[in-house]
Amino acid sequence: MTYKETLDWMFAQLPMYQNKGKSAFNSKLDGITLFAHHLNNPHTQFKSIHVAGTNGKGSSSHLLASILQEAGYKVGLYTSPHLKDFRERIRINGNKITKRWVVDFIHKNQSYFSENKLSFFEMTVGMAFSYFAQEEVDIAIIEVGLGGRLDSTNIIKPEVSLITNIGLDHVDMLGDTLAKIAREKAGIIKSVVPVVISEYNKETAPVFNSVAKDNNAKIIFAENVDYPDYEIGLLGSYQQKNIKGVLATINTLSDFVVTESNIVEGLIHVVENTKLMGRWQQIGVEPTIICDTAHNKEGISLVMEQVKKQSYEELHIVIGFVKDKEVSKILSFFPKNATYYYCKPKNFRGLDEKDLGSLFSEAGFQGDVYKSVNKAFKAAKKRAKKNDFIYVGGSNFVVAEVL
Repeated sequence: MTYKETLDWMFAQLPMYQNKGKSAFNSKLDGITLFAHHLNNPHTQFKSIHVAGTNGKGSSSHLLASILQEAGYKVGLYTSPHLKDFRERIRINGNKITKRWVVDFIHKNQSYFSENKLSFFEMTVGMAFSYFAQEEVDIAIIEVGLGGRLDSTNIIKPEVSLITNIGLDHVDMLGDTLAKIAREKAGIIKSVVPVVISEYNKETAPVFNSVAKDNNAKIIFAENVDYPDYEIGLLGSYQQKNIKGVLATINTLSDFVVTESNIVEGLIHVVENTKLMGRWQQIGVEPTIICDTAHNKEGISLVMEQVKKQSYEELHIVIGFVKDKEVSKILSFFPKNATYYYCKPKNFRGLDEKDLGSLFSEAGFQGDVYKSVNKAFKAAKKRAKKNDFIYVGGSNFVVAEVL
């Protein structure tokens, strides 16, 4: 099969939460455990850092990878979802896994996938672990896909675990309170493996303390530790919430030598080193155009605060969501002094643009409905003047189509 044919087979045959939502969530680790055994347990052949959280886990994963790359290590990076190309999920020192490797891996294991009905997540995680083992990475940064306790990545025993922000997202699968969601995220805490918590929250801290105590794991609440103010190569002041967790994680690594210079350079050059996209990413000037993949209450609130800090004559917001987002609960974070362009991403889970427009209109927002992300984006660029500001977001899928 060609690379395109391989991807078509993967996406057509295997359930994937990114496209199908809750029906793709596989709430057990039996499948990935058996598959890892079939692959000769590649996850035991390299060191790792495990990263979970509602918001900030992607940025934190890239920041960790960048710092360790600057320290001279060969660093694997597994993240999800991808924006433009599936291979974004699996990188070594910023370089995507090759198309040939993807094709060969699927071809070699295709009968196993079919016979055992593996999920998209299990297959992709197995691919990443095999690639990192074969390429003999010094360490891999492994981002949790969904939750933590039952996520397919949770068969590793890392050097340190990092849990970032906890918010109300995927409540249908993870729980409807912060404490319940924290319990799922805390599932990545392993016996005697230190865990870093980026942000302290009085509702979630007891959960993390309890699970850490049960596992005899040292716990560090990074928010309570003083660190120097470092410059960071990711735009958006909200990234400061991730910095302390990243620094605490680096300081907790015992077998890796990382200098102050490595930290400074790694934080500044994170985009160049890891090819991160979609985090307050500027894609245009005159007018300024920013896209961001924030898609839940906590993420949207932080990003909209950042938008309000910008200088512009008029604000244009191209927005689209997936169906499982309770849009009515996040409307209050959006500014009313903006022109909105409502659209539906090209995805089975996309929220109808007319329904989205109605929700915003009933709340007093001004805007128009467009049949596609592309048409909405073109309309915004056509209407905006050079001193205006265009924001694109609401969903990974919206940002992916614009990029």
